[in-house]
Amino acid sequence: MAGIEFDSRKVKPGDTYVAIRGQNFDGHDFIPEAIKNGAAEIIAEKAPPPGRWKLPKGVRYTKVADSRQALGELASKFYGEPSKKLKLIGVTGTKGKTTTCHLIHHILTKLGKKAGLITSITMGGYHVTSPDVISFHRLLQRMVNRGCEYAVIEVSSHGIDQKRIAGARFDVTILTNIASEHLDYHKTYEAYKKIKISFLNSGKIMIISPKDTNLNILPGKFNNLNAETAIGVVEKLGFSKADAINALQSFELPLGRLEEVQNDLGFKIYVDFAHTPDSLGAVLSYLRSVTGGRIISVFGSAGERDSAKRPKMGKIAAKYSDIIILTLEDPRTEKPESIISQIRSGIPKNFEMVLEIVDRKKAIRKAISLAKQGDIIALLGKGHEKSMNLDGKTETPWSDQKAVVEILNKLKSKKR
Repeated sequence: MAGIEFDSRKVKPGDTYVAIRGQNFDGHDFIPEAIKNGAAEIIAEKAPPPGRWKLPKGVRYTKVADSRQALGELASKFYGEPSKKLKLIGVTGTKGKTTTCHLIHHILTKLGKKAGLITSITMGGYHVTSPDVISFHRLLQRMVNRGCEYAVIEVSSHGIDQKRIAGARFDVTILTNIASEHLDYHKTYEAYKKIKISFLNSGKIMIISPKDTNLNILPGKFNNLNAETAIGVVEKLGFSKADAINALQSFELPLGRLEEVQNDLGFKIYVDFAHTPDSLGAVLSYLRSVTGGRIISVFGSAGERDSAKRPKMGKIAAKYSDIIILTLEDPRTEKPESIISQIRSGIPKNFEMVLEIVDRKKAIRKAISLAKQGDIIALLGKGHEKSMNLDGKTETPWSDQKAVVEILNKLKSKKR
């Protein structure tokens, strides 16, 4: 077998093509193209359609019950079953996945262990948490080749359902929490919950994050709950709690998680990935606890995603904010004005200071112009991400952090 592909356009002579069914396309429809490009073997859930095309001599055709599972098992074997050569640690949950992964990785590294890491941040910030299953096993193989003993993996509900981790055997599975999210994809909360639980139950060691903690290592209770979870994981792996806590003294939060963008104007600017009602409440309640000034919240809600959360986000933002600026956040094919209207419907009518500025950069500029000494600006929803989806197709380069820096630099140049 020369290689494995599930995209018929990428097939090269001698490759094995695995036909998988996606949300928008069915890989079985592209089997002829894969054969034309030189596929030596076809793996599919359907038998070859009689009369539509002929299987050339020398091309093997294997029918399987589940192409996605078969693709994962095949990719694992192709790359030498790397998950068996690593202690594989997977973290799933509605919130806290990324931070918890980085915490575990940091502790292991500080304790002298070589560990690999795959999270939404290491994947480049382009709306991807879990890589495709071939890339996943290839990344694990690279970790093995680098001499890693551990691999810490952020696992999304989409990644579980689409079997992007198929073929891997997890030593430790962690569930941070479950709240209503991604119902555009999973349809019901029960279906979403079932997917998360199925991953948790697949591990040799299963850990559920605590609901309370006495730790005060990181800013915000929610971050300390993640730290408590990470400590519990490494304890299960045989390390002492005291050593783990000591290792966390040097931990810095990942990109886009309560990330402060420095300025000399007398107020603070934070960028955070919070994009659900729970995460919005956690971040804003923490920021409220550390300032005597005003909180100016700038956020939107992703298009073609769970719309039921939008009014809830508006209500929570109003609880902790003094000024709310509603703006773009990956509208895709939805009208930004419609998304903003849905968020606003949850904001109490007596909340005085609500602005609607569709252009996200203009919204940030407005927030900075309104900020006074001691205030906090919270830019929410994009976090570490490096692009914005404005039309449902194209990823347009975007960074909250860069936008803030550009605006601040222009203000400085005007003052000169």
